[in-house]
Amino acid sequence: MLNRQAVSARAFGRAAGRSRSSVRVMASAKPLTFSKYQGLGNDFILVDNRHTSEPVVTPEQAVKICDRNFGIGGDGVIFALPPVGDTDLTMRIFNSDGSEPEMCGNGIRCLAKFVSDIDNAAPRKYKIHTLAGLIQPEMLADGQVRVDMGTPILEGPKVPTTLAPTQGSTVVQQDLVVEGKTYKVTCVSMGNPHAVIYSCDGEPIKIDDLDKELAALGPKFERNAVFPARTNTEFVEVISRSHVRMVVWERGAGRTLACGTGACALVVAGILEGRVDRNQVCRVDLPGGPLQIEWRQSDNHIYMTGPAELVFSGQLRA
Repeated sequence: MLNRQAVSARAFGRAAGRSRSSVRVMASAKPLTFSKYQGLGNDFILVDNRHTSEPVVTPEQAVKICDRNFGIGGDGVIFALPPVGDTDLTMRIFNSDGSEPEMCGNGIRCLAKFVSDIDNAAPRKYKIHTLAGLIQPEMLADGQVRVDMGTPILEGPKVPTTLAPTQGSTVVQQDLVVEGKTYKVTCVSMGNPHAVIYSCDGEPIKIDDLDKELAALGPKFERNAVFPARTNTEFVEVISRSHVRMVVWERGAGRTLACGTGACALVVAGILEGRVDRNQVCRVDLPGGPLQIEWRQSDNHIYMTGPAELVFSGQLRA
């Protein structure tokens, strides 16, 4: 694993044979100091932006930074911003396509680890303001990060989706026809929208069979008219009542190796569908590795535990 490696846009430009202007991402001549972190392969460029309330990078610049051929490469750019109210800091994120999601589960683990590292802090809990509300990650002594993700949003219009509710105001195993196949969709928001799918045409999802179709199938769910804010989509295979396997198509990022909010949403959906038990921690195997997810009955909160690791740090020069 690389550590403290300096990176410059000039070097990117020379390597790619492109002009300096084609890789310029900063609005001024001041270099962008960054660190790249990953959580189960879901990778982000982290920026300490606590000196000002607005991100120092624009969405258009974030697209260039996230380019895996001509930029640093990543699924998004995450900013540690000044706190709001009784919090420690604020999180904002620009996806690799320049869109701004409400929150990111793997990203907030990376943010907590990033701030802990640069502040040289002992293991502690952080109160982080996000567009999805208050999220509280906690650095554990073993280096893992446990995140109190709050309560899931289950009312269909608040997810949001226009699919008809099947259980009160909740959309559970509702039919959605895509490319001639009928998928049973359960809709959950973890502050961002998720469509969770355990079965298609009456048969359980098999990840190995679906894997090759994801690049073509994912966008058809993400931009389906029944999801007015677009959606993240998780396809899930049940291994046991406390162990599932998934692949994800993320809104604004496409196929990724992991999605923390998606792992939380699919456990909620699995419990609502009667496929997963609520009285225990569920292991969720993502392409990048496992997360531990618990939907506690005591407070109705979702808890996610998983890793966040530094890949390298450096400066991106104008």
